[in-house]
Amino acid sequence: QAQLVESGGGSVQPGGSLSLSCVATGRTFNSGTMGWFRKAPGKEREFVAVIRWSGGNKNTHYSDSVKGRFTISRDNAKTTVNLQMNSLKPEDTAIYYCAAVETRLILSRIWDGSNYDYWGQGTQVTVSS
Repeated sequence: QAQLVESGGGSVQPGGSLSLSCVATGRTFNSGTMGWFRKAPGKEREFVAVIRWSGGNKNTHYSDSVKGRFTISRDNAKTTVNLQMNSLKPEDTAIYYCAAVETRLILSRIWDGSNYDYWGQGTQVTVSS
C-alpha cells in the first residue's frame, strides 16, 4: 500500500510562483501515473497535470487552464513528483491533491480521478492580492 505525502503550497499574490511536491512511500512505482488534481470551493474536482511513465518512456499532460504556466516533473530515484506553478492566478486557488496509480494509464483515463488508487491529504494554494 502506497502513501502519498504532499508538501508545498501556501499563499501568493497573482503572478507569483509556488512549488508542490508529492513523495510516494511504501511502494516502488516501476511504472505508473502520478500527478495533481485540485478542488476549489463550490466546484468539482479538476484535473491539473500528470506524468505517465513505463521503462524509459515518460509523458506529461496538462489541463488547458494551466498549460504553459505549470510544469510537472518526476524524480525517478525518490518517486517524487513536483509541480512548479508560475504566473499564478486567483482562479488557481484550491486544495491540490496528489494522486497516483501503479500503472501507466491510457491517455483517455488520466483525466478521471476515479482511475487513481492513491491520494494525498491535500495542500492549500491561495492566490490573492
